[in-house]
Amino acid sequence: MESIAPDRDRPCADLAATETPEIARPTRAEAESAVRTLLLWAGDNPDREGLLDTPRRVVKAYEEYFCGYDEDPADHLRRTFEEVAGYDDMVLVRGIAFDSHCEHHLAPIQGLAHVAYVPSGRIVGLSKLARVVELYARRLQVQEKLTAQVADALEDSLAPLGVAVQVEATHGCMSCRGVRKVGADTVTTVMRGLFRTDARLERRFLDAASQTGRGR
Repeated sequence: MESIAPDRDRPCADLAATETPEIARPTRAEAESAVRTLLLWAGDNPDREGLLDTPRRVVKAYEEYFCGYDEDPADHLRRTFEEVAGYDDMVLVRGIAFDSHCEHHLAPIQGLAHVAYVPSGRIVGLSKLARVVELYARRLQVQEKLTAQVADALEDSLAPLGVAVQVEATHGCMSCRGVRKVGADTVTTVMRGLFRTDARLERRFLDAASQTGRGR
């Protein structure tokens, strides 16, 4: 199999993917042809006026939806700072809005992530925490995996004393199909290090995270 080469037309393709297996990526023409096939299978005519440009639009949208495959979280977390005046408590960025897609049905996932860590001497730019969430959200996902991946990335790159990640989201595969339960939220939480061993720190994180509603 050939490895995936970064496509410079893709919005997030400036960084190399490191966590996806090597695959042979189809051409744009092949991807557009696949969309035409799905339109036919759905029962419509891809040659009618309203659908003529749909295959191109869908492929272009997929480039945006799934640009996280072309990024490495370590690149976002590489630059750290040690001038923190001895700060050694929780750093929390809460209410990070994201959009993702379920890997089982390609249905939309919308939610908020709350990300915290206790630094071990160095800190990272706050926006980088949001970028890591966005990176993993821009891949086909299940919520449990997304939550763990964000925590793993922070642990691997920052070696903090503790990491906590909570994700709350709604899933189109539950609201638009199947059981059709509109408004049902799913909450997943990962605690590592001090957040797992210090009950008071865990409670502070959960209390602070709960103060931010989904608001989507």
